[in-house]
Amino acid sequence: MTATQAARTARDEPRKGRWIGDWRPDDPVFWESTGKKVARRNLVFSILAEHLGFTLWTVWSIVAVKLGAFKFSTDQLFWIVSLPNLVGSALRIPYTFAPAKFGGRNWTVVSATLLLVPAVLLAVAVNDPGTPYWAFLLIAATAGLGGGNFASSMANITYFYPQNRQGAALGLNAAGGNIGVSSVQLLMPLVIAGFGLAAAGLFWVPFVLAAAVGAYFCMDNLTSAKAEPREMVKAAGRAQTWIMSVLYIGTFGSFIGYSTAFPLLIKSQFAEHASLTSLAFLGPLVGSLIRPVGGWLSDRLGGASVTFWNFAAMFAAVLLVWQAMSAHNFALFFAAFMLLIGTAGVGNGSTYRMIPAIFRAKAVAGVEPGTPAYEEALATGKRDASAAIGFISAVGAFGGFFINRGFGSSISATGGAGAALAAFAAFYAICFALTWFCYMRTLGAKSAPSLAAARV
Repeated sequence: MTATQAARTARDEPRKGRWIGDWRPDDPVFWESTGKKVARRNLVFSILAEHLGFTLWTVWSIVAVKLGAFKFSTDQLFWIVSLPNLVGSALRIPYTFAPAKFGGRNWTVVSATLLLVPAVLLAVAVNDPGTPYWAFLLIAATAGLGGGNFASSMANITYFYPQNRQGAALGLNAAGGNIGVSSVQLLMPLVIAGFGLAAAGLFWVPFVLAAAVGAYFCMDNLTSAKAEPREMVKAAGRAQTWIMSVLYIGTFGSFIGYSTAFPLLIKSQFAEHASLTSLAFLGPLVGSLIRPVGGWLSDRLGGASVTFWNFAAMFAAVLLVWQAMSAHNFALFFAAFMLLIGTAGVGNGSTYRMIPAIFRAKAVAGVEPGTPAYEEALATGKRDASAAIGFISAVGAFGGFFINRGFGSSISATGGAGAALAAFAAFYAICFALTWFCYMRTLGAKSAPSLAAARV
């Protein structure tokens, strides 16, 4: 037996601890007889763990509104809200490789259990009136552990489903996680009102333990799961990866940024309506539920076209928010902000749909369809897209940090959010132009190529 054969045999043999050695989801017979049931069970518990990851990641968006006794400035509060976004975004890259390295079930148990850290430390911090500001920053940063869960959860579920079913499975997984932002903003005001501020952390402890125990007993590891850090490094060297990272900052970064900033904006800019922060959950709820619409429209109209016009809509929505804040019109502000988060949700779906289409088009360019070389090019395009998605999702999430810091800095310097909104509008104008230039432009395509012909 050669060394390669020995390595393959060792990889395919089941290991202890719920490892599956024979996994063939693209085999229709295997899928119907065995694979579908196992994949569905893993998806359910993956969604539960990822949902809790999002709740702990964004819990400070509500807690920060309730920290009046600590006398922090608005800018200081925005720092507390923004740090989880910064840490969570950075963790997405290592979390992407964790399921293949340690096993999807094993890593879900670990990553879910780690959520106890931000939950318990939050309760400790708010329970002591003498907790210094720097301690709040460190403790809020640990909430970033929840932000990494999205990357590992999506990477893990990819391995369980056949190619033609991955879109639906990953869509459910992503939506189940994103709605965690809405659920934390819906429940926490009620929990805090009934049981005190420390309950904002302790409330989640039994759910986190249930998710970890559920993953331990009900999920599986796959020996066939593979992830190569070198592939992501290669993806980082491609221009298309960086272009889509910028666009994803504009969509997912906007979604998570505006969702977490919404309650604090209401309190700081419309103090007379501070009680209505309890309605802030509607923003991320709309943004999460409308995300599949972006994918659906992209399947019919093309991802680039939907993204292009969606950035125009986001630009208009930012201007409406600006007008509402200038006129101090809360009703218009609330409606415009809902539109802004909703369009960010549509953009999440359309940009995510563009990524595999772009790398497929690049891979098969100039290759004759129906030939072995074409099939090989398709496989290359899938590998490139898979590696790029991990990188793009990590970079895009940094938008949540930039948006919260933008609001905090603008309010600190000018007393209002106008400067931040102007910067965001300018960024959406850049994304609008970038989408047209790279993916829709036919003018001057010979001297400066675009992917307009591929209809990505």
